[in-house]
Amino acid sequence: MIPHCKANYSTMTFLVILQGAALLLLCGWYVQFSPCNPPPSNDKVHVLVLSSWRSGSSFLGQVFNQHPSVFYLMEPSWHVWTQLRQNGARALRMAVRDLLRSLFQCDFSVMESYLPENQKTLFMWSHSRALCSAPVCPLTPRDQLSNQTQCIQKCKPQNLQIVEEVCGFYSHVVYKEVRIFELESLYPLLQDPNLDLRIIHLVRDPRGVMRSKEVIAGNFVNDNTIVLEQKHINKTEIQYQVMQEICRSHLRINERAVLNPPPFLKGRYKLVRYEDVTRNPLEEINALYQFVGLEMTTQVATWIYKVTHGKGKGSIQEAFDITSRSATDVSQAWRTMLPHSRVKRVQEVCEEAMSYLGYRTVNSETEQKSLDIDLLVPQKQLNWSLDKTQPPGDSYNRNDKDFITDGQHKGPDY
Repeated sequence: MIPHCKANYSTMTFLVILQGAALLLLCGWYVQFSPCNPPPSNDKVHVLVLSSWRSGSSFLGQVFNQHPSVFYLMEPSWHVWTQLRQNGARALRMAVRDLLRSLFQCDFSVMESYLPENQKTLFMWSHSRALCSAPVCPLTPRDQLSNQTQCIQKCKPQNLQIVEEVCGFYSHVVYKEVRIFELESLYPLLQDPNLDLRIIHLVRDPRGVMRSKEVIAGNFVNDNTIVLEQKHINKTEIQYQVMQEICRSHLRINERAVLNPPPFLKGRYKLVRYEDVTRNPLEEINALYQFVGLEMTTQVATWIYKVTHGKGKGSIQEAFDITSRSATDVSQAWRTMLPHSRVKRVQEVCEEAMSYLGYRTVNSETEQKSLDIDLLVPQKQLNWSLDKTQPPGDSYNRNDKDFITDGQHKGPDY
């Protein structure tokens, strides 16, 4: 009888262990594949800086580009709009979406469809620190800031395969786009378990956009035609009609993201005004870094301070120059440079968006040029600002110089 009992005890012990292992496997399977907990395929964070032309998006893109953890490209959808320019923006939105899906996953083979034969040069590739650094080019060490002028001179674009490899080295993949006019086409990307997508929506006072665009209006002829869906519009009205479409798109995007958003969009969208960035650059940018899971480094913070606190007003002749100038002066330049008649017309076509986003209108030329009158409504008074992504209790009541020298904001060594 005793051996029989020992056999039963051993068997029972084995069965209990087997049952426990099966239970652990079942729990692991449930957590991994439960609809409420979709399995992340990797640890990368994907960021889309969504804006419109001449809204400060080149600067904001560089804010991410200069961070040592970021792989950045500027406006990859330029290739789609250039090759398929006979279409309107609505017809091109799915092509743009599919391009972004592949590029966010560091699959650059999709670019073969949009690059001319024997040419593998990506739009504004020299504005990407990652493509000016090893292994693509030895110019910029991983822990140093990049300079696009030097990159053009000393680096040469290489094949797309090495771009794919480099993309895979970084924890954050960031693309800046000005050719997206609604969020719905991006829903599949937000629902894709292979992507951890965050959307930063940058807007600017449309009067400032108009002033900035008019100086280099020739650069936007093709884009304007696509925005206006190839319609034949009186030449004097084209810029205003484009501004109207841009303003409407900002409203559509924000309302979709803030007013009863779908579950997969909650906590993954953040609106920022260009004017708020110019007034408090480090505070606003650090909040954006937190939103996407980046840590501010002393080197990047110092660069941000320098380029936003320059003595000169800077030139806007070159569309994508990032130079050291007074950011607040640049944001207010339209008030002294844009004729009041044009200001009134922009206010008419963008009235609803300006009111919603917090841009006060002016009723006379005197009011327009009186720079002591603040035309920016504080965020706390606006409905869209109630959708905060920053955790309660996190605030940055410090000036920019204190922020730079404060040791607790020094980033990790790279």
